[in-house]
Parts: sequence; C-alpha cells; structure tokens
Amino acid sequence: MATVTDVQVRTGRRGELALLGLAVAVAVLARGLVDYHADFLELDELAIYAAGWTVVALVIHLAIRRWAPFADPVLVPAVLALNGIGLAMIRRMDFAYADRGRDTNFGEIQTLWTLLGIGLALLVILLLRDYRLLRRFTYTAGLLGLVGLLLPLVPGLGSQINGARIWISVFGKSLQPGEFAKIAFVVFFAGYLVSNRDTLALAGPKILGMRFPRPRDMGPLALVWAAAMLVQIYERDLGTSLLLFGIFVAMLYVATERLSWVIVGLGMFAVGAVLAGTLFSHVGSRYTAWLHALDADVYSSGASEQLVRGLFGMASGGLFGTGLGEGRPDLVPYAESDFIVASLGEELGLTGLMAILTLYVIIVQRAMRTAIGVRHGFGKLLAAGLGFAIALQVFIVVGGVTRVIPLTGLTTPFLAYGGSSMLANWLIVGLLLRISDQARRPEVMTP
Repeated sequence: MATVTDVQVRTGRRGELALLGLAVAVAVLARGLVDYHADFLELDELAIYAAGWTVVALVIHLAIRRWAPFADPVLVPAVLALNGIGLAMIRRMDFAYADRGRDTNFGEIQTLWTLLGIGLALLVILLLRDYRLLRRFTYTAGLLGLVGLLLPLVPGLGSQINGARIWISVFGKSLQPGEFAKIAFVVFFAGYLVSNRDTLALAGPKILGMRFPRPRDMGPLALVWAAAMLVQIYERDLGTSLLLFGIFVAMLYVATERLSWVIVGLGMFAVGAVLAGTLFSHVGSRYTAWLHALDADVYSSGASEQLVRGLFGMASGGLFGTGLGEGRPDLVPYAESDFIVASLGEELGLTGLMAILTLYVIIVQRAMRTAIGVRHGFGKLLAAGLGFAIALQVFIVVGGVTRVIPLTGLTTPFLAYGGSSMLANWLIVGLLLRISDQARRPEVMTP
C-alpha cells in the first residue's frame, strides 16, 4: 500500500531577506561613495539613509510574506539594488551640476518616485489576488494602450521635449503615457494570443520548410506595425515604436513557436524604418547621427554631440572606472536620464557596467522562469511579455548609448531619472510578483 507524505514547499522568503540586506548594502555604499567624493559625507545623514532603506526593504518583505508568500524571492532584491545605484548616480549628478552653478534636486525627486513606485507594486499584490482577472479586460487594455500611445499627439495636451513628442502635461507636470501603454499592450497581446494561437500557429502556407501566416491572420501584426510607424513618424520616438513592435513579435513567437512570425515581423519593421528614414527628415537625421557620429560635419551640427561625448566618457572609464564621484559625466547632456548608462560606465568602468547588466539579466531570467512555471496560458504570455518589455528596453537604451543601434529617448528601467518610467516598471514588478506567487504555489490535492 502506497503512503503519502506531506512535503513542505520552501517559499524562499528567508533567502529573499538575506538578498534584500545585500541590496540595501549596495545602495548605502553607493550613496556613501558619492557623498565622500563630493566632500559632503555626514555619517548621521548616511545612517538615516541606511535606516530608511532598511525599513523600505522590511516593509516589502513583510508585505510579500503576507500577500504573496510564494512569489519569486530574487526579483525584488535585484530591482532594489538597481534602484539604489540609480539614486546614488542621480545624486552624484546633482553635485556635479551644483559645481557648475546649476541647482537641481533630481535625487530627492527620484527618491519620492521610487517610494511611490514601491507603493504601487505593493498595491498590485494586495488588490490583484488573481492575475487571470486581467484577461477579462483584453480589448479594454488594448484600447487604453492605443489611447496612451496617441495622447501626446493631442493639441494642447501633448508637449515636445528634446525633439520628441512623447509627453503630456498634467497639472503642470510632465507624464510619459507610453511607459504605461506598453503594459496595457502586453495585457492585450497576452489575451489575444492565448485565444488565437492555434490559428496563428497551424494555418498558413509552407515555404522553404517554414509555415508562414495567412494574409488574413496578419491583421493584428499589421495593426501594431502601423501604430509603431505612426509613433516613429509623428511623435519622433524611434525607441517606443521599436519597443512596442518588438514585444508583440516576441510574444507571437512564444505563443506560436513559429520562426516565420519573427522573420515577417522584422522584415515589416525594417521596411517601415527605411521608408520613414527616407521620407521624413527628422527620422533620417537620427540615422545619420548613428551611422556618421564621428564625422566632423555631423558632430559640429550638434546631431551626434551627445552620443560622441557619452562614448568618450565611457572610454575614459576603462575597465574599473574613475570611481563614483570622480569622473566628469556632467559633460554629457542629460547624464541623469537618457545617458545615465554612459555616466555609470565612466565611473564604474566596464566591470561595473557588466555587473549592472547582470542584474537586468537576473530580472529577465526570473520573469521567464515564472512564465515557464505558470500553468495558465494567459499567465505564461503575460509574464514572458513583461520580461521581454524590460529586456528590450534595456537593449534599446544600452544599444543606443553604445552606438549599436540609433539613439532613442527611452529611459533605463530603475536607473534613469523619470517618474513615469519608475512607476511603470515597479508596476511590472508587482505583476510579476503576483504571477510568480500563483506559479510557485503548490496545487491543492483533493480526493
């Protein structure tokens, strides 16, 4: 006669607590180095900062232990470590600007956005007890994403900053709705694909050993392609269009396991990008600054000045960097936001920058591990889509700064200065925590 023994499933909360302590130590050490090299180090103030980070980490830990006890134990520590490094670097830029006679308080503002983002993530795991409820709002999420994407084009509401029309003004504050639109589109894509993946995966002609989609099944892909091109042309935002289209193609591949969708998607985007660069001067100027950044005429016109300065800054950092607070990242425009990767590359060197990218790899890996472990098709696509959103955004930003691809205006998740990005990416963390909690939770066995 077989016997059944109870198996105690490990939630990983103790390991999470230890990793949170390490993340807090990284954040406090980075802050201390910045203050020390700026001759602004006060041990009492640093102790208060350390106590504040400790309280935040404990609140997150206790909230997860209470409302999502089986959630992934590695995700939040990796995010907090990145967040702490970003806050230290932004504070370092405040000191650098002050030396040049420009008073800024980017560090304090970003700290407030961080706390609001953490609160939003905790609110998600408190109120959203079952992520599958989101599937009911598949088309509503698609509509909200499309509205958010096109809001900056509304006269009187949208505003143009640094040549890109991706902002709206709300109560005198700038908001980037595209950061939240990407999450709404991921929900829409997940809901649509889980309902139509059989048709997309099995129907269509076979060419050169690969099954290609039927023309009538390409409607969603064509719609997203058109929206991406519209963003690129009228909002002058190559980054968001690439991010949106990349997320959809990646989720299509996950849903159908058909390489033909990737080939068709990349081909459509390439054709659209070439046409946009040929027909519209502002798009073509981005390509020129990318391909001919070091040409004297292009640099003197200012088209590639920011990019070249960032490249030289990272080159001066070498393998181990100049040290936090000992470089000159303030010579690069918008070093606290668009080019914070170049700032970190200069002061932390290639070694430090690789460590930061490793943290991103860990975050994306945990999202994909959640997608593998979840037992619901919608959850698999949702977790994979959120992971791809972070991965693609990091690739677009780092690729632009290092001149692998054309430069865009996207922000680096959890590092760069910006409230919209911070809130949206912490919202992604909250969703991943909820999905991973249900994915890792043991099934209840009944007779």
